[in-house]
Amino acid sequence: MKALLLWPIMPNSFWSYQETLDLAGLKSTNPPLGLITIAAMLPTDWEIRFFDRNVTPETDADWDWCDLAIISAMIVQKADFQSLIKKGVNLGKQVAVGGPFATSIPTFALAAGAHHLILDEGECTMPLFLDALARGETTGIYRSTEKPDVTNTPIPRFDLLDLDAYLAITVQFSRGCPFQCEFCDIINLYGRKPRTKTPAQFLAELEVLYQMGWHRYVFIVDDNFIGNTHNAKLLLRALIPWMEERNYPFIFLTEASINLAEDDELIELMVKAGMTIVFMGIETPDTDSLLGIHKVQNTRKSLVESCEKVTRMGLQIMSGFIMGFDNERAGAGQRIQEFIETANIPIGQFSLLQALQNTALWTRLEREGRLTEGLATIHQGAIMNFIPTRPVVEITQEYIDAFWQMYEPMPYLKRTFRCFRMMNGWRSKHNRPIT
Repeated sequence: MKALLLWPIMPNSFWSYQETLDLAGLKSTNPPLGLITIAAMLPTDWEIRFFDRNVTPETDADWDWCDLAIISAMIVQKADFQSLIKKGVNLGKQVAVGGPFATSIPTFALAAGAHHLILDEGECTMPLFLDALARGETTGIYRSTEKPDVTNTPIPRFDLLDLDAYLAITVQFSRGCPFQCEFCDIINLYGRKPRTKTPAQFLAELEVLYQMGWHRYVFIVDDNFIGNTHNAKLLLRALIPWMEERNYPFIFLTEASINLAEDDELIELMVKAGMTIVFMGIETPDTDSLLGIHKVQNTRKSLVESCEKVTRMGLQIMSGFIMGFDNERAGAGQRIQEFIETANIPIGQFSLLQALQNTALWTRLEREGRLTEGLATIHQGAIMNFIPTRPVVEITQEYIDAFWQMYEPMPYLKRTFRCFRMMNGWRSKHNRPIT
């Protein structure tokens, strides 16, 4: 079997940073970890050609060569995802699709003409797909309610990547999150019981990257690295000596919930292991809005004090903020801006709320008759895809005003300086570099 593995074009979105990439001479922020993990699950006698279309597009010769196209995508890639499916079908190729977008909205891929839908988590559904191919079946939908044991997940095919094209290489330690934020689809995709790899398994992946000569940013893409605190600490205790022996070759980034501030030992271990940046979904400083979306973990302690503590102990916070929650009070944009300034957060990603399918928010809004036509579009210029509880014009104007004030050069530089000065205290004491 000759398989063409494709990752669609990523338009400017929440994580793309395209202008920064252009300045740095890079092509993309991160490679498609899911697709190169699927590549490691394919039979060893298959021939594989992999293309991240954000780095290098495939050619007509590649389409002529293949028997099967395997395409994965996130919702923000839906336009190119659809065009690739249709191209493969028109060329008479078998087309198989998977990933979070197809899993959440399988009807989209079916309407585009995909023959095989490999949904949910690949460790469970790839074997079903491969068995179907072996039986000569030309169509199928492969699903599993079972959550796989990720200790059996193979090492991703990092060798397929052009390492020079990326800002950060991605790895994964855990899947799932224990919280139940209404607007988030993670718990529906991966469950509320975080499953983790073993420390030895994770270090083996890092060793592959190290031996390949990658000595820069490594993004641990867990949706909540501290979802299983016990296992996170086990990993960090193994990771610290591994990093020390190799003179700290990586700069780690990850994602964690704000309750990280409640565990001093965990923060100390993260910093000692070489973690520098942690993304936190703070969303809004308004308690009523946080309670309305069931993000109660953000209401237990002062958000400003929690952020300052994490920063002073040596981690830089990158945070996401959202406007448009139900019952949001006027002035939300200004309050978000003031919070970012007070908490000394150098990078705040700011967007309007989108209702994603496969979330509790979508289900509630659908029941209330408040959804508008069209799927969610996750980028900074998108207007909400539902009817909010206050005027859209008012929300949008506040968003625009706060966005431009927040990113004025001088306030940004002041926040960054204060953040690094706070981080430097702990890191200097413990002889850990900031970058």
